Amino acid sequence: MELNVLGKPLLLCCKNPVTGFFRDGNCRTNSQDYGTHTICAIIDNEFLDYTFKKGNDLITPRPDLKFPGLRSGDKWCLCALRWLEAERHGKAPKVVIESTHIKTLDYIDLKTLLKYSNKLL
Repeated sequence: MELNVLGKPLLLCCKNPVTGFFRDGNCRTNSQDYGTHTICAIIDNEFLDYTFKKGNDLITPRPDLKFPGLRSGDKWCLCALRWLEAERHGKAPKVVIESTHIKTLDYIDLKTLLKYSNKLL
């Protein structure tokens, strides 16, 4: 069973658009996921603009990669280090804690993640 950062069962992040390294709606990972797509984030325009300027276009659809393009309000499994970089620049989106994989704690402490939680626990 996959766990979230709270040590509880990992909950689904999003099926519309379908997200995750495995495109199953979950922010699961394995050794082939070099980006560690483990943070379930609620995307906002500020983050989309920030990551676009960093060379990661998450707006433009890429059907060849099964990528629909994102817009504000979508939930998406983000790379842990990209989210952390955005956080350090004041551009990190909200996090769905229950859907964020425990592997994220290898990169980001729980206290920081909880500051961006989409709800109070």
